Order: sequence, then structure tokens, then C-alpha cells
Amino acid sequence: MEDFRRAFLLLCKEGGVEPQESVVRQLQEVWGAAGSTRLDLAGNSLTTDTCAVLAKVLRHDVLFTELVLSDCMLSEEGAKLLLHGLCSNTTVKVLDLKGNNMRATGSEALGKLLAHNKSLRRLVLEWNALGMWNEAFSIFCEGLGSNGCLKQLDLRNNQINHQGAAELALALKRNSTLQELDLRWNNIGLLGGRSILESLQHNKTLLQLEMAGNNIPSYTLKAVEQSTGHNTDRQSTLREARSRTQVLTKEIQNLKDEKGQQALNILSLCHQAHLRGMNSSFLSLMETIDKQRDEMGRHSRTSALHVSQLQEALNERKSALNSLKAKLQMTEAALALSEQKSHDLGELVGRMQMENLELKERHSRELKKEQEENVLREGKRLREVHSVTEKNLQLKNKVEELERRCKAQQDQIFELKQELTNTSAELKLRLAQAEERLGMEKKRSKQAQDDLDNLHKKEVDHLNRHLEETERTLQDRVQKLEALRIQLEEELSRVKAACVSERALADEELGKVRTQVRLEEQQRLSAVEEKLRALRQSRDEAQGLCAQQKQTAAELQAKNSQLALEMDGLRRRIEELQQELTGKEQEKVAEVSRVRVELQEQIGHLQAERTTQAGLKEKIAALEREMKVIASRHREALLDKESEIASLLEKLRLRDAEIQRIRDDEAQRASFLQNAILTYVQGSSLSSYSPKK
Repeated sequence: MEDFRRAFLLLCKEGGVEPQESVVRQLQEVWGAAGSTRLDLAGNSLTTDTCAVLAKVLRHDVLFTELVLSDCMLSEEGAKLLLHGLCSNTTVKVLDLKGNNMRATGSEALGKLLAHNKSLRRLVLEWNALGMWNEAFSIFCEGLGSNGCLKQLDLRNNQINHQGAAELALALKRNSTLQELDLRWNNIGLLGGRSILESLQHNKTLLQLEMAGNNIPSYTLKAVEQSTGHNTDRQSTLREARSRTQVLTKEIQNLKDEKGQQALNILSLCHQAHLRGMNSSFLSLMETIDKQRDEMGRHSRTSALHVSQLQEALNERKSALNSLKAKLQMTEAALALSEQKSHDLGELVGRMQMENLELKERHSRELKKEQEENVLREGKRLREVHSVTEKNLQLKNKVEELERRCKAQQDQIFELKQELTNTSAELKLRLAQAEERLGMEKKRSKQAQDDLDNLHKKEVDHLNRHLEETERTLQDRVQKLEALRIQLEEELSRVKAACVSERALADEELGKVRTQVRLEEQQRLSAVEEKLRALRQSRDEAQGLCAQQKQTAAELQAKNSQLALEMDGLRRRIEELQQELTGKEQEKVAEVSRVRVELQEQIGHLQAERTTQAGLKEKIAALEREMKVIASRHREALLDKESEIASLLEKLRLRDAEIQRIRDDEAQRASFLQNAILTYVQGSSLSSYSPKK
């Protein structure tokens, strides 16, 4: 161990790597402990450089046989270097790499280690992640399959899935030395459990297999336990047969040695008799020689008889062993057949479960589709409602615009009134100016006053009449404009009432109005805009007329007739507008009736869809009932198969009892044979002592 520590420090110095204090301290503790064969570096965080130095040291043989590197936080490169260094080592028997989070690179390096190392007996790989990468784990399984020295392997908590279990099953079929395997707390599942169970039919050396916490059914675990139990029984019977054959061969060798010793004793007696002298009684010597020959013949006959008996016993033993082997093969074949049947039943149950799951998923998908369609329909209807509300808001805005335009027209009418008052005031001012001029003319022409009075009176009367006529015409124009304003206000009130009724209908029939309503609204708006343009034109004409009235008072008479004609045209225009409004109202009533018909059709479609949904629900209920019936049938079939399996297990138990009885008989026969051999040995020893006496 001191040499190992020195080599470690020397390699660290040569490589320019600073040795870790924890590793050096552990090496000193191991060196201080007398006869220690365990190097424990658990919990020490080993760097890549330290792992490289340890790998160089471990390439050669060391004194310790157990290397503990658990929870050392090994990197992928450090683990690879350490495992490559252990490939050529022949002294390390136990390797502990627990809790190092080894992944793809570590799995490949472990596969190479198992393929090349010839001394490793126990390998602990708990709490790693070897099964996450299938290709790397397949390399590890190939190394395990070609290994010929490993006895114990711990693969707990390594995230091994069903594919990794299949690779491990192939390795177990090839391996012939592994005796203990721990696969607890992985993700092997049903398929992986079946693969490993199938591999146990070819592997006859695995005696202990732990597979708890892998989501494997209980019947598969029981079958695995039975297979490992059969392997243990087979190994125990083989050990007993080997021990008994060794005992028999030793006894036969002892008998042969005793025969040779007896022959040597006879020769020594003859030699002693010859040395005592030829003169002594030759006849007595001959008699003793004859007696010895007779005894030798009897001993040879008895020994031949005993040998023949032992040979017969051995033949019987061999025949019994052959019969036991044949029965064991028959029981194994029956067990394999029952396991195959149970495997087929399990596959059938799995297929039925998968079909049930597929049916459930299909129904769930159909229900989800229906729900999504209903959601889409509701969203569509909500969008339609939103569009209708937006239309209502647009209509409200348009109504507000019309109201603002009406207010503007009222303001214009008020301005026209003010202009009329201004023109009347100007006319009065002109009249006053004319009167002033008349007064001045009176002062200037006092002489011709009498002549001009009549003329002036006539002119004044004429002007008064003219003014009265203009005032009357202007009052008529104002009254007509007032009537026009009242008609426009009535039209606005009718439009407002129509908008209110439309809004009420839209609130009642949300989602029922279509694109034609938009077109008709646009047409109605265009008609209203045309009306507004006509009103603007009329306003412009009125303004022009007022300007003409301001220019000259003489043109007022000529333009009164024009205004009368224009008023007639406006009346006709108002009548036409009223007729258009009535037509629009009739069209609107027809459109509302058509929309109602469409809504009734949609309601009929919805009712039909509701009936189809009810039919689908009934079909779903019928399918659920069929699934329940199928599940009950499968349950009954499973119960029948379980009863068959129980009967098969009972038959196996009876066969095991018969095998145990045969074993007891064989043990009794062996004891009889041993007693016979002992009696033969004792008899031969007594017969060998009798000639000496």
C-alpha cells in the first residue's frame, strides 16, 4: 500500500497535478491499517486529473481488492479514465460507483470494462443514469453478455426503460456466471418484464433477481421468482450429485488401495516365510499358502461381489438421476407451456385494455370535437352579436350626425330670418332716406309743391303698396320656410322613431341580421345624404335669392315667382322623399320578415343538431354499456384463466412433492448404499486382520 501511495504521489508530480488532500489522507489511513484490502474514497470530489493519475496507478496490480468510489461526483471524462485503467487490473474484486450520475460515456466505458476485465466479482452502480441513452446502454449490455467472472450486479435507480430491459435480457441469455442482479426502482414496465422473463428460460445460473418498483404486474414477478427458484433447485441438486459422486469415487479408490495393501501383505508374509528357512516345515508353509490362496480367492470373490453390487448401485443411481432429469425436463416443459399460456393471456388482456383505451380516447376525441364545434358556434354567434351591436352604434352615430345637421339647418334658417329682418330694416332706411329727399325737394321746390304733391302721393302709395307686397311675399316665404323646418323636424322624428324601432328589433334579434341589412342601411344612408345634399342645394339657392334681394329691391318681385316655383319643386321633392320613406319602410318590413324566416330556419337547424347530439349521447351510452359488458366478459375470462393458473400451480406443487419424494427415496438409497459400503469395508478390514492373527 505504501508503494501505491508513493506511485500515486510520483505520478501526480510527473504530470504536474496537485494531489488532493482528501485522497492522500485516505491513502495514509489505509496504509496505517494493517492488512487492509479496501480503498474507500466515498464522498470525495475527484477531479479529472486525479482520476487520470488513479487510472495510471490502477493499470498495474495493487494490494487492495475492494475500491469504493461512491458519491465522488465523477465527471464523464474522469469516469472513463478510471474504468479504462481498471480494464487491465487483476486484483480488484469489488467496485462501488454508487451515486455518480454516470451517463452515455460512463455506460460505454463500463461495457468495455466488463468485456476486458477478468477479476471483477461485484459491481455496484446504484443511483446513476445508465438507461437514459439506449445506444450506450446496449454497449454496456454487450459487455455484460461477454463477461465471464462477474457474480453480483446492482443496477438500482438507473432509469432503465423497456428497451434497455430488452437489451439486458439479450445479455442474460449469453451470460453464464452472473448469480445476483438487482433492478429495483427503474422504469422497466410490462414489456421489459416479459423480455427478462423470457431470458430466464435460457439462463440457468441467475439465482436472485430483484425487480420491485418497476410497474411490472404481480404475475410476471411471481413467474420470475419461480424461474430463479428453479435455478436454485437445479444448482443445489447438481451440487448434491457432485458431492455424492465424489464420495463414491473416494470409496472405490479406498477399496482399490485396500486390495493392493492386502496383496502386499501376502507377498510380505511369503517373503518372511522364505527367510525363516527352508528347513522348517515345508508342508505347513504350503498349507498356509493354500489357506492364503483360499482366503485370497474368497476375498477376491467377495470384493468382486461387492464391486458388482456397488456398480449396480451406481447404475441404479445413474438411472434414477436420468429419470429425475427427464421428469425435471418434463416439469420445465410443462412450466414453460403454462408460462407461455399465461404470457399469451397477459398479451390478450393487454390488447383488450389497449382497445378499451383506444375506444375511450376515440370517444373523448369525438366529445372534444363536439365541444370545440359548440365553442366555435358560440364564438361565431358572439361575433355576430358584436357586429350587430357595432352596427347599432354606427346607426346611433349616424342619427347623432343627422341631428347635428338638423341643428345646423335650424341655425341657417335663423340666419335667414335675421337677414330678412336686416333687409326690411334697410328698406325702411331707404324709405326714410326717400322721405328726407322728398322733404328737401319740398324745401327746394316750394313753388312746384302743389303740382308734385299729387305725384309724390301717388309714388308714396305705389311704394307703400310695393313694400306691403314685398313684406307679404317675405312673410309667405318665411312661413313656407317654417313649414319646411317643421316637415324636416317631423322627418327627423320619424327617422329617430325608425332608428329606435330598429335598435329594439336588433336588441331582440341579436345574431339574426346578415349582410343585406348592411347594404340596405348603406342605401338608406345614401338616400338621407341625397336628401341632405338637396337641402344644402336649396339652402344655397335661398342664400342666392337673399343676396339678389339685397342687391336690388326691384328684382324681388321677379324672384318671388321663382321662389314660388322653387317652393312647388320643394313640395314635390318632399312628397317624393315621403314616398321613398314609405317604400323604405315597406322594404324594411319585408326584410324583417325575411330575417325572421331565416331565424326560424336556423332555430330548426339548431333543433336538428340538438336531436343529433341526443342521438350521439344515446350511442355513447350504448357504447359504454357494451364496454361494460366486454369488461365483465374479460373479467370472467381472467377469472377462468386465473383458476387455470391456480390448477397448474397445484399440479406443479404436486410434481414438486413427487420430486421431493423421489429425492428422499434417492437419499435413502444412497444411505443404504453407504451403509453397504461401510459394512463391506468393515468386513474386508476384519478379513485382512484374520490372516495376521
